[in-house]
Amino acid sequence: MSNDGDADDTPESEAISPYTLQREEASETRHAFWADTVADRIEAREPDEPIVIKGGISPSGVPHLGNVNEIMRGYYVAEVLRDRGYEVRQVFTADDRDPLRGLPRTLCDLEGNLVDLGEVDAGALGRNLGAPYTDIPDPFGCCDSYGDHFATIIQDSADAVDVPIELVSNTELYESGDLEDVTRFVLEHQDRAREVLSQYQDKVDEDYVPFNPICEECGKITETVTSVDADAGTVDYRCTDMDAGDQTIDGCGHEGTATLREGKLPWRFEWPAQWQLLGVDFEPFGKDHAEGSWPSGQDVARNVLEIEPPVPMVYEWFTLEGEPFSSSAGNVILVSDVLELLEPEVLRYFFAKDPSKARDFSIERLDQLVDEFDRLEAIYFGEIEADEDEQAFAERVYPFVVEEPREDRIRLPYTFAAVLGMTDDPDLREEIARREGHISDGAPEWAVEGALKRVERARNWARRTGNEFDYELKRSEIPAHDFDADTEAALAELADFIEEGHEPDEIQGEIYEAAKRNDVDVGDFFGAGYRLFFDEDQGPKLGPFLAKVDQEFVVDRLRRER
Repeated sequence: MSNDGDADDTPESEAISPYTLQREEASETRHAFWADTVADRIEAREPDEPIVIKGGISPSGVPHLGNVNEIMRGYYVAEVLRDRGYEVRQVFTADDRDPLRGLPRTLCDLEGNLVDLGEVDAGALGRNLGAPYTDIPDPFGCCDSYGDHFATIIQDSADAVDVPIELVSNTELYESGDLEDVTRFVLEHQDRAREVLSQYQDKVDEDYVPFNPICEECGKITETVTSVDADAGTVDYRCTDMDAGDQTIDGCGHEGTATLREGKLPWRFEWPAQWQLLGVDFEPFGKDHAEGSWPSGQDVARNVLEIEPPVPMVYEWFTLEGEPFSSSAGNVILVSDVLELLEPEVLRYFFAKDPSKARDFSIERLDQLVDEFDRLEAIYFGEIEADEDEQAFAERVYPFVVEEPREDRIRLPYTFAAVLGMTDDPDLREEIARREGHISDGAPEWAVEGALKRVERARNWARRTGNEFDYELKRSEIPAHDFDADTEAALAELADFIEEGHEPDEIQGEIYEAAKRNDVDVGDFFGAGYRLFFDEDQGPKLGPFLAKVDQEFVVDRLRRER
């Protein structure tokens, strides 16, 4: 979503708190799933069907994983309402008539590859500062416009996680005339609009007009309207400079006339206008809007447009590796990137967690997220015990997270899958998984195929992070080596120890003890292990690694038998 200006609070008697989930009194019923609490509030209003759930984004740059927050939060509320028998539409507006206010440092193509501005037609952007996104050529040359390029990525991201959004272009709403009536209504009530807006935004004087025409001469959006003919649906304007953060975008000075289809409402009016036109019943948004646009939005809705604002819900942003998402700093990841590392249902689970709590999405610790999902699944199918809250959450949420609950599914532990990824042989991967008891003899073929798909994702994770599993395990033949008698004796003792069956930490400790007992330098002994398994001088923490690989192979390799 776009945003501008600062906001004060609306009168307490009229304000609707968007902090639905942070307030104990939000619902008399304690639900296992936060989306049920929101659905209660929507249902209490006795809405007409279809119930409309909305989100939105200004397609100004790389649509990263953080932008999907709004799509997924809306999705879960939609699914809960559908589960209760309601017809629901989930719309998502591309606020693509917003002006380009600055040059992004990073862009991405439709495949999700990040590129620097210098790698595309940056000149097309520089020449179009101040113009609507949909009037700017696509710097990649593949879509109809800059706005269409990034809206396409948003749609692709929703499709990738199986969320059925209806993507709505703001430009199309204006150009088709769909927003014309509400725009005219705002202009017919300019005095009221100015009075409301002045409580939230500076520089609202008696000459302020809540409409921004597009200059027919230079194509830029201007904020200077000199006269309004609401009956005719036109405004006269002068193309003046636009403040854009710490820079000024020069206007061309042209004076002309624009129809109400040839411009846009300012954001603080446009957002409520979308609610009215689309019949929005619920909209989630980030905390920046909760403290900025929401107070003015509900005020404009009631006291200018004379409608009731939708049920709101603020969600906390999440970080990436502990830092805010930032295209300019390169701290972004796209949905397409994430789905190379884990299954869509695991990503959907991440967004099912309480949106009122700030969380970190860590690629480094992705194994922990996968383990959480696997636990949720096991609880749902009654395979492990859990407390009452966990059980209730799993029973309610799991059917929304997966395409279809299937008890015969197989989930290889993520780090074990990463170990299997150290070899390229798919038959060997399956053989090891079966030998280690992760795949039973009677497992259906679809379940086996699904389980082994995790191996590629886990291998991608290991390579992306360069972690302890980012090595190639030499299985086909024993790497060349030259060990003295003491080292061979220590390896034989370690093989006997592992064959007995021990935990990872115990194996790690035995590596040290076997080296000491045989008067072998500990570093050299670890080096011998890395040489045997990876043909390298270094590698992962050896004890835990050997515990994850199939025991028979480890023992045979330590004895140099295969």
